[in-house]
Amino acid sequence: MKLKSKHLLITLTVLAFTLTGCSKSAKSEKAPSIGVFIPGIMADSPTYAHVAEGVQQAVDTYNASITDENKKAQLYIMEAGTNQSEWSTKLTALTATGKYDVIISSNPSLPEIAEPLTQKFPNQKYIFLDANLENNKSIYTVSYNQRDQAYISGYIAGLYSKSHKVALVAAQEYPIMNTILYPYYAKGAADAKEGTSCDFRIVGNWYDAAKGAEITDALVSAGVDVILPICGGASQGVISSAREHGINIVWFDENGFKKAPGVIISCCMTKQAFAANEAVTQYLAGTTAWGTSKSVGMKDGYAEYFESDPAYKEAVPEDIRNKMSELIASIKDGSLELPQSLN
Repeated sequence: MKLKSKHLLITLTVLAFTLTGCSKSAKSEKAPSIGVFIPGIMADSPTYAHVAEGVQQAVDTYNASITDENKKAQLYIMEAGTNQSEWSTKLTALTATGKYDVIISSNPSLPEIAEPLTQKFPNQKYIFLDANLENNKSIYTVSYNQRDQAYISGYIAGLYSKSHKVALVAAQEYPIMNTILYPYYAKGAADAKEGTSCDFRIVGNWYDAAKGAEITDALVSAGVDVILPICGGASQGVISSAREHGINIVWFDENGFKKAPGVIISCCMTKQAFAANEAVTQYLAGTTAWGTSKSVGMKDGYAEYFESDPAYKEAVPEDIRNKMSELIASIKDGSLELPQSLN
């Protein structure tokens, strides 16, 4: 009787181990579910559209290798709108559904919003681009060296300006705008031509094109002749006014020459689609370095200046293009390293 009990115990133990193994295997083979949280509207924000594009590319590549339709990765994209005060509530609601293994987004403010959620929803994973946070095992971030982009944009603005007055029109103030984008843009302009001043104006939101035009009109009256708009849909008003007054624009976050040929003289872009594709590919392969932050920049291949575009060559004199090529090369080869802070 004792022998039979011993055999029964062994059988039950083996069965339990087998069932546990099957359960783990089934769980690991479950179709991945990915949520993309867009803190804005993609139609007005190319940088966010590129995030969705990169995630979609990674999912498509992954799914092409999966024959079982039930195990292909699922993708959901949510546009949270331009009201930043609503992002926390909407990200919480998306997380609370429990539908998504990982939520990916892009904005410097999102890690701060998500960190409390990792305590309430410990199984939820987040990937944030254009952000920086370490030591939280539920979050992986990729931060961009936007000093290079801002400085490059300021440098060509300074070279191009005849009045030695340039400006940056922002949707709103936030840490990266105040400590990186505006200061390094202003430094680039001043380094290009000593004595160049840089004005700074705020729209107050990411959509008001009429306000963007009104601000640009005022800047033109003050003598500004080159503007960098970083203000989402309000940039359309900046373009309209710039075209009317015959001044120029340097563009951020996409190749925007077609938006205003002859008016836009420079375009640079953080390669968000590339970064998003890479991050999601790593996630699907199970190699994400949770709790870490990866810092990348132009010399790492994560930013691009569109100097080969025919519209650039047509709009910008050769001597200025040559100076810009030298600047880009010096950043890529590391011979020019901008300071970490201008304070």
